[in-house]
Amino acid sequence: MATRGSEARADEVKARAEASFKKEERAKEGARAMMEYQATGKAAREKMAQLKALRLAKEAADKEAERPKTPARKR
Repeated sequence: MATRGSEARADEVKARAEASFKKEERAKEGARAMMEYQATGKAAREKMAQLKALRLAKEAADKEAERPKTPARKR
């Protein structure tokens, strides 16, 4: 038969194992969250770079369209 002391030790070992497991799970979840955070940031930076390139191209095209076109001179 199991004694109270051995049951208490078994419960303590079980509690420590569960705490260790929960700590490990929190660490894994934290790592996943960080990877997601970094991926989201990278996607946002890439989108901003793409939009900036489009804006600069549009501004250059608009500036070119505003320039008066001079007819070619005859020599």
